[in-house]
This record gives sequence, C-alpha cells and structure tokens, in this order.
Amino acid sequence: MLPNPNPRPKRHALAELPKLSVVVLSWNTRELTLACLRSLCEDRVGHSREVIVIDNASEDDSAAAIAEQHPEVRLVCNPDNRGYAGGHNQGGNLARGEYLCTLNSDTEVVPGALDMLVDYLDSHPDYGAVSPQLVNMDGSVQPACMRFPGLVTALCYDTLFGKFWPGSVVERRYFMKDFDHLHSRDVDQPPGAVFVVRRDEFLAMGGLDEELFLFFNDVDLCKRLWKSGRRIHYLADSKVRHHCGASTKGFRNYVVVWHKNRLAYYRKHYGLFAVPYIRILVRLRGIEEWFKIGRRQPDLEARRAERAELRAALQEILIR
Repeated sequence: MLPNPNPRPKRHALAELPKLSVVVLSWNTRELTLACLRSLCEDRVGHSREVIVIDNASEDDSAAAIAEQHPEVRLVCNPDNRGYAGGHNQGGNLARGEYLCTLNSDTEVVPGALDMLVDYLDSHPDYGAVSPQLVNMDGSVQPACMRFPGLVTALCYDTLFGKFWPGSVVERRYFMKDFDHLHSRDVDQPPGAVFVVRRDEFLAMGGLDEELFLFFNDVDLCKRLWKSGRRIHYLADSKVRHHCGASTKGFRNYVVVWHKNRLAYYRKHYGLFAVPYIRILVRLRGIEEWFKIGRRQPDLEARRAERAELRAALQEILIR
C-alpha cells in the first residue's frame, strides 16, 4: 500500500527542525531515484537533514519501491505530473529545514557534498544560492554553468547562426566555454540539478515559476535572485555525480515544452515585444529542420512522416 498522497505536516519542536531539506523529484526514474536515495543514506551527514521525495505520477512502480526500500524519506505521491516547478514548489512548502536543496533524481551525492554547500551559505549571508561541481560517473567534470540567455542567444542557440562567427562567439559565451569548471566562482546560473537556497527566501520569492513547467524555471529563479541583489556561487570542491539528461529523456513532448517554456521565459524577462521575435526564430528553426530531414531521410514515406510530426510540433509551440 502506498502512503497517503497528501500527508499532513506534523508539529515539531524547534530543536528538532532539520538544517537542510532535500527535495528529490521522481518521474519514471525508478532505478536512478533509488540510487540517488542510497547515496543520501550513505552520505556523511554533519548537518541534520530531511529527505522529501515528490513522485509525479510515475508509471514504473517508483513510489512502491521507494516506500519499501527507503521508509526514512517523506514520500508524496501525486495523482498527476505537476512538472519540475510544481513538484519542487510542493516539496519546498512541505520542507522544514533552514536550507532547501532541489536534487535531481539522476544524481548521486558524493559524501560531504551537501554539507559543504550548507556551510558556504552559512558563512556567506550575502549569497542567495550555491551549487556543486557536477561530475560524470567516471569522475570527469560536466561543464554545466551558463550565462543568462539574451535576445542574441536565442538567435544563435541550436541554429546555423551559432555555428559560424560571430554567432559561435555568442554560443561560447552562453555556455561559458571560457570557464574550466575546476575552480569556484560566482556564476549566473549554476547546475540546476543540485541547488541549495535558503528555504524562507525561496518561499518569499514564490518558489519556481510554474508556468515554466519543465525548463527555464531554474534560470528564472537565478535571474530573480541576481535582480534582488543576491549572488550565486559555484563551489567546485563540492561534487555530485550526475547521469546527464536521464531525468528528462523519457518526456514525450520534450521539444515542444522546451520551446514553450523558453517563450514564456523571454516574455517574462524581455517583455511582450520578445514574443513575436521568439516565434520568428521558432519558425526559422523549423525551416532548418525541414531541410535537415530531407538530407538525412532518403525514404519518401518516412520523410513525409517526420515532416508531418515537425508541422504538428510547430503548431503546438506557436499556439497563442
């Protein structure tokens, strides 16, 4: 039997409140989520913590496996998929810790990593958030920090414009190709897979923007933190292993939702005039993909089917 999907928070004495609340969002990543929770169990804990798992209506028996193997976590089972933003906001509202860590289910925490992030914010009250260095399973560094996307970024990202100068310079700057990710520094947007913020500040800012269902919500939060005068730090000494992209690869409408969330982000931060601009860029990207399909798909029927899917995706993205 699964736990109550809407558990009622219990009253706790102040002394019992954890220092850190870790919120893990689970959606059809059963084995990855279990590995993530095992790493948390095996962690060297200096600060008291609680672990909250929000399961977004997984269909792979994730919730049952988590309840059986990790009874120590607080498991909430949603009847529907509330997305990355909605799920983490739900966890943030349930959290009791001074600090809140949003942790992707496709991560495995290296012992001591989360305590280092908490220590950093403890000793740097002028900082709003901190994230660790992400590493692959073989220990190599994942270059995950980025600068905030601007209007020119939208023109160059994932298009022909970004493959040649001067668009290639814009792309390199956006992806921080000038940074080796081996040392600590302040950044615009650190890896969203592991993000530690003061819980009260997170809630006061309204958490993640739920209009940004799956993408750009972490970018938006970082943008709002910086605008409010709060700095964000990348702490290279803290390391977390990351199965890059594993938590979203099964999402069927990945491309459509990414473009719709990008459109909403630009509308929010650049005003209504940015909307027709982004729509034009989506259409240009669609034309580019149309010709790519023709080059890579020699079979006529398969080519027609791919292009029909492309048309349908573009129509869904561009719906007002």
